Amino acid sequence: MNLIIRQAKIVDAKSKFHNETVDILIEDGTISKIGKSLKNPDKIEELKLDNLCVSEGWFDSSVSFGEPGYEDRETINNGLSVAAKSGFTAVALQPNSNPIIDNQALVNLVKTKASGNAVDLYPIGALTMKSEGNDLAELLDMKNSGAVAFGDYGKNMESANLLKLALQYAQDIDALVIAFAQDSSLKGKGIANEGINATKLGLKGIPNLAEELMVARNLYLLEYAGGKLHIPTVSTPKSIQLIKEAKAKGLNVTCSVSVHHLTLTDDKLNGFDTRVKVSPPLRTESDRKALVKAVKDGIVDMITSDHNPIDIEHKKMEFDLAKDGTIGLETAFGALLNVLPIEIIVDKLTSGKSVFGLESTGISEGSKANLTFFTTEGTSVFTKENILSKSKNSAFLGEKHKGKVYGIFNNGQLIVS
Repeated sequence: MNLIIRQAKIVDAKSKFHNETVDILIEDGTISKIGKSLKNPDKIEELKLDNLCVSEGWFDSSVSFGEPGYEDRETINNGLSVAAKSGFTAVALQPNSNPIIDNQALVNLVKTKASGNAVDLYPIGALTMKSEGNDLAELLDMKNSGAVAFGDYGKNMESANLLKLALQYAQDIDALVIAFAQDSSLKGKGIANEGINATKLGLKGIPNLAEELMVARNLYLLEYAGGKLHIPTVSTPKSIQLIKEAKAKGLNVTCSVSVHHLTLTDDKLNGFDTRVKVSPPLRTESDRKALVKAVKDGIVDMITSDHNPIDIEHKKMEFDLAKDGTIGLETAFGALLNVLPIEIIVDKLTSGKSVFGLESTGISEGSKANLTFFTTEGTSVFTKENILSKSKNSAFLGEKHKGKVYGIFNNGQLIVS
């Protein structure tokens, strides 16, 4: 479609129009002209929104939709609609469906279900068969079908040798390995961050060491085997320090931090609200501040919503029995504005594209129109009425957020809510 975007402030540090308020002309899905007060002789559609800002389209490196198998939690079609209205033009889909996405046919299935959508879906294939950690999955076949990385969502690779083999094999096919870090023996029956709040509430704790020990092990394996390693949803200062040191050595390692770990703490445990039960667990305020600093310092490569819809039957139950996970697409931007400047938010919601081997378009004349629309003005309180996902397990209910996402333009489609 053709479109003129009026009076939009561009937030794109790579663009020569960064921080300028301009009009943007889109023709046949391409940005054809950027300038002040562009003429509209052909009377094409115009988009004018209050205090409008525009950036390159955002990418979320970790979302779960459930389908196939868990459509009661979320479908691919509705999940992509939620992503669009939350400002994301691309998402990486985790393989934790039923069946697990561990073969070529299932990669093709989810891609087919997402075809024709305004939001691009990039499947992450399971690293091991059925994500059970015993045998490597069909990595080459899945990569040839469009899988952009390989990992077992929320599961630690217990076998050091298997992770070593995965890193070695992945080099031959130029693949990214994702390794969630949480030592199961140290976690034990823990269900919350080990600390004062868990002790007060009588909840078994998960120490920071459970994550840090596996981060250290996995980095040693990376140094030995080579390859590309991504460590998702890091949650402790020591983990950040280990990754910083590995990067200084020249290791090809990246990491992400979730929105909820940047904005919430284990103080939310009061009341035993299972919506705040996530993995890794919400940490302390000092941990949260250290993660925010790591984002600002550039050690953290990307921010993810780690969107994980859980059906009510597995959330509305005793805290120790409830499944881990929170939805996060709808709240990502508004929550991040509470703790980070807009330029860093945009950078960390777009820089993950290069890690996952995706095209980064930027905002310039002649480039594909892959855009996110938002405003940094205003505040609101997130309520159940704001939830767009089928599942309602949001850790952010009642939280005050800043700004607002208007929508996206991608694949020649305008989605504005």
